[in-house]
Amino acid sequence: MNDSSALRQQWPEPSVRRPIVIFGAGSIVRDAHLPAYEKGGYEIAGIYDPDSEKAAELGHHAFTSIEDAASVEGAVFDLATPPAAHAELLSVLPEGAPVLIQKPMGMDLSGATEILKICRKRSLLAAVNFQLRFAPMMLALRDAIERGWLGEIVEIEMHGVMATPWSLWAFLDGLPRIEMTMHSIHYLDSIRMLLGDPEGIHAKSIGHPAHEVAQTRTSAILDYGDRIRCTLSVNHDWNYGRPHQACDMRIAGTEGAAYLKLGVNLDYPKGEPDILQIKPKGNDWQNVVLKGTWFPDAFTGRMHNLQRAIAGEEALVSSVEDAWRTMALVEAAYTSSAQPATSIESPP
Repeated sequence: MNDSSALRQQWPEPSVRRPIVIFGAGSIVRDAHLPAYEKGGYEIAGIYDPDSEKAAELGHHAFTSIEDAASVEGAVFDLATPPAAHAELLSVLPEGAPVLIQKPMGMDLSGATEILKICRKRSLLAAVNFQLRFAPMMLALRDAIERGWLGEIVEIEMHGVMATPWSLWAFLDGLPRIEMTMHSIHYLDSIRMLLGDPEGIHAKSIGHPAHEVAQTRTSAILDYGDRIRCTLSVNHDWNYGRPHQACDMRIAGTEGAAYLKLGVNLDYPKGEPDILQIKPKGNDWQNVVLKGTWFPDAFTGRMHNLQRAIAGEEALVSSVEDAWRTMALVEAAYTSSAQPATSIESPP
């Protein structure tokens, strides 16, 4: 009998914790970064935001300038900022500094490439905050796959039908790319973690007549050849109440299967509990008792990995080099979305 309680769910802690300087004081900092770092035992050296009052409201030292924030010695720099701000901030950080960059890594592949070049030029130890990889349910799923419980993975299906409060993120107003760049990028990155890079992607991402957000509905097929079917269907405009909303992922192998519910996206930011159920090879379905949630525990694990990488205790996960490939997948998806569909022949 496979014991699901033995599955890995938490990232190991670093032997030494460096203080954290945060750039940005938005809702993601309040709802995820600060609770996660407190849970992980990290000191917050301060927060910088152009709106100094907003930064001060978070209960930590508020820096008055970017330069003051960047001058903190021995700090890890957390860029919880819109993608348009990343390049400027990275350019003023100390040479060789450790830094966590909020996803996405630029608004498009060109922006991601600029960020990659800055990080290389300044020898920054830079990771991108693709924190879903570090969620307890995702760590346990990956552990089960690596133990061979599911056999060969042949199916991944991501299904999201939600009512997302886009108004929480004012910086999104007017941006030409939203859904895949800001949301489904998490799923695409996690699929890359599980399956590697696909050969290509077919995608269509559209908006909704009820609002002006650029895209809020996406359908996509990732091409992994003839043995794996991998699809995404995500709709953020299901504003008809909870009963038929969903945010889940189904993974099937040749010998077992798994189901994940990503609870934070239901009634965000309050959310609901995450769920992981696994049917290992030769066994019935099991409920995996989770020891944490995507928000905030994945953010804690994300920081643990970066701080351990600083100390040489392990390799850096989701480095800018790897994150660039996720950005390339998103770019390919938008390219596909802009292409005309194959037309249907008219009758003779």
